[in-house]
Amino acid sequence: MKKFGVYKNIRKRAVIMGLTIALFALMMTTVIGSLLFVIFSFSFSVIIGVFVFNAGLYIALTHVTKNPALFHFKKVFPNSISNKKVSQLYYECP
Repeated sequence: MKKFGVYKNIRKRAVIMGLTIALFALMMTTVIGSLLFVIFSFSFSVIIGVFVFNAGLYIALTHVTKNPALFHFKKVFPNSISNKKVSQLYYECP
């Protein structure tokens, strides 16, 4: 009889083969595209090149998944800078 453990990482994102759902879909799309490329080209070097490309893409995507700060671009400065003091109470104008 098979035993199932308690899934404790319920708040984390779902992953398939170490990739998030969107990155896994991107990987599968490139795999299917490269399979079509291999089918219609009859060269051994193309087959090796596609294999190396897919392996490199998988390594790059897992690296991005483990380090999400690589592509996290955030505005450092606000749109406007002011010396005015902001009051904590907002009054409605009649």
